[in-house]
Amino acid sequence: MSRLAEPLARLLGTRTANALAKLGLVTVDDLLRHYPRRYADPGQPTDIGSLQLGEHVSVLAHVVHARVASFASRGGARLEAVVTDGQHQLTLTFFGKSAGALRYHEQRLTPGASGVFSGTVGEYRGKRQLTHPDYLMIGAEVEDDETALYEASRPIPMYPATASMQTWKIQRCVRTVLDTLSEDDVPDPVPAAVRDRAHLPGRLDALRLVHRPATSADAHQGRHRLRFEEAFVLQAALAQRRARTAAEDATARPARPGGLLDRFDAALPFTLTDGQVAVGKEVADDLAQARPMQRLLQGEVGSGKTVVALRAMLQVIDAGGQAALLAPTEVLAAQHARTLRAMLGPLAEGGLLGGDADGTRVALLTGSLGAAARKEALLQAASGEAGIVVGTHALLGEHVQFADLGLVVVDEQHRFGVEQRDALRAKGRVSPHLLVMTATPIPRTVAMTVFGDLEVSSLTQIPAGRSGIQTVVVPAGNPRWLERTWQRVREEVDAGHRAYVVCPRIHPDSPGSPEAPTAIAESDDADLVGPGGPGEEGGNAPLRAVLEVAEALRATPALAGLEVDVLHGQLPPAEKDAVMARFAEGTSQVLVSTTVIEVGVDVPEATVMVVYDADRFGLSQLHQLRGRVGRGSAAGLCLLISAAEPATPAAARVEALAETTDGFRLAQLDLELRAEGDVLGAAQSGRTSGLRLLRVVKDADLIEEARRESADVVAADPDLTDHPALADAIAAQLDAGQEEFLERA
Repeated sequence: MSRLAEPLARLLGTRTANALAKLGLVTVDDLLRHYPRRYADPGQPTDIGSLQLGEHVSVLAHVVHARVASFASRGGARLEAVVTDGQHQLTLTFFGKSAGALRYHEQRLTPGASGVFSGTVGEYRGKRQLTHPDYLMIGAEVEDDETALYEASRPIPMYPATASMQTWKIQRCVRTVLDTLSEDDVPDPVPAAVRDRAHLPGRLDALRLVHRPATSADAHQGRHRLRFEEAFVLQAALAQRRARTAAEDATARPARPGGLLDRFDAALPFTLTDGQVAVGKEVADDLAQARPMQRLLQGEVGSGKTVVALRAMLQVIDAGGQAALLAPTEVLAAQHARTLRAMLGPLAEGGLLGGDADGTRVALLTGSLGAAARKEALLQAASGEAGIVVGTHALLGEHVQFADLGLVVVDEQHRFGVEQRDALRAKGRVSPHLLVMTATPIPRTVAMTVFGDLEVSSLTQIPAGRSGIQTVVVPAGNPRWLERTWQRVREEVDAGHRAYVVCPRIHPDSPGSPEAPTAIAESDDADLVGPGGPGEEGGNAPLRAVLEVAEALRATPALAGLEVDVLHGQLPPAEKDAVMARFAEGTSQVLVSTTVIEVGVDVPEATVMVVYDADRFGLSQLHQLRGRVGRGSAAGLCLLISAAEPATPAAARVEALAETTDGFRLAQLDLELRAEGDVLGAAQSGRTSGLRLLRVVKDADLIEEARRESADVVAADPDLTDHPALADAIAAQLDAGQEEFLERA
C-alpha cells in the first residue's frame, strides 16, 4: 500500500480517524487534499459584526478580559470572557462546578492574548456569545518565547471543520501526517521538466506550503502549484481522449455533387448566414477525413444549428451512411423529427407515393412507441432505409442496429454523459463522426476545460427575419404589475399569438406545509431550480406549480374564454405530443409548463412568456426559456416574475437577463455567479469533479498553460508509460464514473 492510500486510523488512532471520516477524510491523501478554506492573519481578527445567530464559526480575536463569578444561591460558577476584533465584541461563557474548576480557562484567556475560538453563535441579553467554545491560544502551545513569537506571526490555516473536529485539530492532524512523509511517498503527476519551465515547487513542498505556510506568499505559491496540478491532470486526460479519437479509423464522408445536400440547399427558402456557411465548411471538411470528427457546435438561441446539423447529415447520407440524432427528451425528439421532415419535404419521403425517388427517410425511436411503430423504426434503421434516425436514450438499446452509422449528432450535450455518447458511437462499424450541439453558449474557459476533447464551432448570428425579444422584470409583490402581465398575455393572444407560462415545479405544496420540497426531479424536468433554489435568499418560500397556476389562470378575468393547457415531464409521452400539437395549431392559446420546454421547442406563433419565480432559476436556463418566444416574424416579450431582494445574486440574474439578449455575455456572467461545482456538473451528477482549488473563471491563463504543457507530454508519450504518476492521477481523478463530469457544462 502506498503511503497516500494509508488509512488515517493507522497514523492518528481510531477516535481521531472516526471524527475525520465525518468530513469524508479516510486516507492520508484525503487529509492532504483537505485544503484550508482561508488563512487568518494574527494581526487581522475576524469581523465579529458579521456573525450570524446559529452559525458554527471559528473566530480569530483578542481577549479583552476574563472574570470568574460564583453563583451564591445555587452553587457553581461562571467564567465570562470578552474578545474583540477591535470594533465589535463577543462573549465567551463557561460554566463549572466551582470557581476553581474554571481557573484553567481564566489563566489562558489573558487580556491582549490572541486565539481562535470555535462554537455556535448564540445571544444572551442582546449580546452575541459562544457557550463553552473550543479554542486555541496563538503561541501558547509551544515551549519557548521565540517559538511562540514565530507561531504568532504565521498565517493560521482555517479548515472546513465540524463541532467535533475543530480547525486547529485538523491542522495538528495534517502536521502529524506531513512530518512522516518523504518525497518518495508523494508521487508528483507534474513532470520535472514542466515544473522547471513553470517555476513550480514539487508536490510535497507545495503541500507543506499550503498547510504550514510561514508567510502569505508561501500559501499563495503552494496553492498556485496545486491549482496548476489540477488543471494539468485534467487537460492531460482530455489530451489523451483527443489522441485516442484521432488514432481511430473512420469512414470518410466527402460531399457528393448533385446529391441530397445540393438539392436541399437549392430548395432552401432563405439564405444561410455567414456563420452557418463558415461552420458548415468546417463540419464538411471534418466529415471528409478518415478520422472521426469530434466537434462541438454552440450557438445562440435561434441561430440555426439545426440547419447546420441537417446539412451534415445529408452529406453523410450522400456518402452512403446514416445519421443518428440523440435528443434528451421525447418532446424534443418528436419535434426534431417533425422539423427535419418539414425542412426536407419530399426528400424525407424516399420510396413513398409523392416522395422523391432518390430521397431518404426520417425515423423516430423513443421509449414510448407502440410495438408496431417501434418494429418499423428498428427495421428502417437496420436496413438503411432511414438515413436519419431521431431518438432519445432508446437509441442506445441493444436491439437498435444501423446499416452504416456514419454520424452521431447529440443535442443538448450537457444532458448526456460520456457512456451514453460512446454507447451510440459504438453502433457504427468503425467510429462514426460526432457533432455535439448546445444552445447554451459556453465561455472559452469552460469549453477549454469541460469540452477540451472537442473542436469548437460557434454561431453568433441570428438568421434574418427573427424579431427581437423585450424582457421585463415584474415584482412579485406588486398587484398592479401582475394584473398588467395577464392583460399583456391577452393582447398577444388576441393578436393571433400564443403564450407560455413557466413554473419551477409540477405539484403545489401540501396544505399547511410551507416547507415542503420546492422542486421535483424527473426525467424531462431535471434541474428545475437553478442556483436561486433552496438556501438562497427567499429560498424557502413556496414555489409556484404548474397545476395550481393553470387553475388560477382559467379563473383570471383577463384570460376568460382562452384555452389553458398544461405540460410537464410526468405526462405520458402521447399526451405530451397531443398537448404540443394543440398549442402549435392554436387549439390552446396558453401553455403552463415546467422547464420541459427549455430546449428546442419551436412554435413560431408563441410571442410571450411569463416565468414564475424567475429569481430561482439559473441565468443560462432563463436565457434558454426566453428563446422559446420571438421565433417568428412577431416580436417576443418575456415577463420575469421575481421576488428577489435588490442587490442579491438572484436579483442580479434577472436584471442581467432584462438588460441583454447576448447569450455569450450572459453565459460568462452566469459562470461568475455560479458555484464552481455547478460549472463542472458536480451538483447535477452528485459526484465531485476532483477540482478543489482550480477556478475555471479566474484561472483561465493557468488552464491554457496547463493545456499546452499537457498536450506536449501526451503527444510524446500517449500512454504515459514514462509518466506513471500522471497516469495514476488521471485514473484516480477521472474514474469510469467521474469522467461523466467532463461532458457536462
